[in-house]
Amino acid sequence: MMSSDRTAAGRYQGVAPGANVVAVRAFEADGSGTYLNVIKALQWILMHRRQYGIRILNLSFGASPASHYWDDPVNQAVMAAWRSGIVVVAAAGNNGPGPMSIGVPGNVPYVITVGAMTDSYTPDDPGDDRLATFSAAGPTFEGFVKPELVAPGGHMLGQMPAYAWLPLKYPEHIQPEDEYFRMSGTSQSAAVVSGVLALMLEADPWLSPDDAKCRLLASARAAMRGDGIVAYSVFQQGAGLVDAVAAVGETTLDCANRGMKVYLDLWGYRHYAGPAGVDADGNYYLVGDNGEELPGSGFEWTQGSLWGEGVLWGEGVLWGEGVLWGEAALWGEGAVSNQGALWVTGINWKKASSLNPDSLLNQGALWPAGALGPDRMNRRASTYVWVDAE
Repeated sequence: MMSSDRTAAGRYQGVAPGANVVAVRAFEADGSGTYLNVIKALQWILMHRRQYGIRILNLSFGASPASHYWDDPVNQAVMAAWRSGIVVVAAAGNNGPGPMSIGVPGNVPYVITVGAMTDSYTPDDPGDDRLATFSAAGPTFEGFVKPELVAPGGHMLGQMPAYAWLPLKYPEHIQPEDEYFRMSGTSQSAAVVSGVLALMLEADPWLSPDDAKCRLLASARAAMRGDGIVAYSVFQQGAGLVDAVAAVGETTLDCANRGMKVYLDLWGYRHYAGPAGVDADGNYYLVGDNGEELPGSGFEWTQGSLWGEGVLWGEGVLWGEGVLWGEAALWGEGAVSNQGALWVTGINWKKASSLNPDSLLNQGALWPAGALGPDRMNRRASTYVWVDAE
C-alpha cells in the first residue's frame, strides 16, 4: 500500500518500495473464487518459493468459517506454507465490529491476522486515530485471540487502472490525476503489515515465521484512553497498532505460537485451543492458567484512540476433552455474529491432553462429518466485502 510520501517524480511509495512482488491470481474479476483455485495458487507458491525467494505471503481474502480451523482445506494449505518457512499475513475481514467475526484463513492461529484502524483523515494528529468500525474481531471459535494487531486500513491509496473492475464499479474513489484508487478494508491493513515484514526480513533474513510474528507483537502499541485504560479489547486490537521502526529494531524471540507445533496440527496428531472464554452473559474474556478471568480483557466497544505500549498474551494449549460445548453449539446459518458457533459457559482449556480429530464427532460437539459439504473444493472465497472509506 502507498505511503504519504512521494518520490522525486511525484509518485507515491509503498511501505517497502524496494521489495519484489510475485502476484499469483486465484480470483475472478469480481473478487470471488473457489477453494480449489485458492489452494492451487497456494501450492504454486510453495513449489516456487525458493525459485523466487518468497518469504512473505499476503492473503487479503476470506470466507466464513464452516469447520474447525484445522479441518478447512484452505487453512491446511496456509499452515503448510507457514511450516515451510513463509510468514503468512491474513486480513481479519470486514464483517466487524462484532465478536467472532474473523474469517478463513485469518482464523488460523499460527498466522499474523491484521485488523484495521483509521487516522480519520488527519495523519498528523494521532489523537483521533481509532479502530475502523468494519474491522472483524475475535476470538475465534477455538478461543484464539485475533486479530494479532491492527494497521492503517482506512482510505488507502493503491495503483489501479481506471478500467479495472473496482474503479468501474466505484468511480468516485478514483484519483483523477494518477492511476490510484482509494479503498478501505483489512485487506489494505494486511498489505501494510506485509510491507513491514519485508523491512524486518531485510534487516534479519534468518527470522523464522514464529519469531517474525513475535517481534511484530512485541513492538506493537496498544490503543489507550486518556485515563490510561486500554481503549479496545484484545479481541479487537490484539497487541495494538503496528510500529514499523520498532518492529525492525525489535530483538525479542520465542514469544509467539509457544507450545504449538504446526506439523503436528497438519498431521492430525495435535490441535490447539486459545485462552478465550465466555461468561453467562455472552461476554468474552481471557482465561488464566488456573481458569480465572483475566481483568481488563473483556470485549468492549469504546471510542478511545490513543496508542500506547504493546502487550503480549499466553500461548495456545492442546485441544482437550475439557472443552465443554452446549448441545446447541452446531455450526448453522442463524448463529452468533453470522459466523456460526454458539458458546456456553464452563469452557475449560485442558492442557494435559490431546484429542484425535475424528473423536470430535463422537463428542456431539460442533460440526458433523463432512460439514464443509461433499463438494468442499467448490466452496467460494472472496476478497473482502466493500466498505466505505473511514
